[in-house]
This record gives sequence, structure tokens and C-alpha cells, in this order.
Amino acid sequence: VQLQASGGGFMQPGGSLRLSCVASERFSSTCSIGWFRQFSGKERDFVAALFRNGGTTIVADSMKGRVTISRDNAKNTMYLQLDRLKPEDTAVYYCAVGCRLILSNTRNPAAYDYWGQGTQVTVSS
Repeated sequence: VQLQASGGGFMQPGGSLRLSCVASERFSSTCSIGWFRQFSGKERDFVAALFRNGGTTIVADSMKGRVTISRDNAKNTMYLQLDRLKPEDTAVYYCAVGCRLILSNTRNPAAYDYWGQGTQVTVSS
């Protein structure tokens, strides 16, 4: 499975962006999806995950109330809606799919099987 992320860009503080990630083929509804971000020179940080087919949504504490994760199985696409953006949200955002996840490791990037190439989000006035 190949993942293609898009939707990043430049945004002023307080704005919104919707990131998309299209999979090259349909993945099982038992697979989980996740979004991570990477600040310059840092490791990837967990943003949000949708465990299996939407049974449970997990969001990083720093992002609660500002992100919405979703998937459209018919389009093989996952989304990350980012609202009330802050300059500290500036990072490269990655989508990921994991088909062997358990709920307790959804925040661990090593648990995911497939990754998109990343899309840059820059928040600045």
C-alpha cells in the first residue's frame, strides 16, 4: 500500500487546514489510521489515530479540540482537519496505516506498517 499525503501549506495563526491521504489500494476496515508530525530535527510525534474502522479515536493532548481525524473507505482516503492553528503546529505531517495495531500502541510510530511521504504545514503571521 502506498500513501500519498496532501493539503499542507502556509496558514496564518487561527486558520484551518484539511490534510488528505490517499491509499493506492483499499485497506481492511480492521486497519487503523494515524497522523504524526515531525518538527525539524525531532522524532515523529503522535497527533491522532482512528483505531480500526472508527471504533475509537485517540488524540494527542496537545491537539485535543483542534483536530478531527476521519476516513472515507469508499475513497481509500483519510483526513486530518486542523483548526485554530498555532505557529508551534509548524511541522511535516505524515499519515500512516497500521493493520496489526492494538489500542495501547496507536501512539507508537513503530507500530504502523505504511507511511505517506509527508506534507509541510507552516503557520506564521
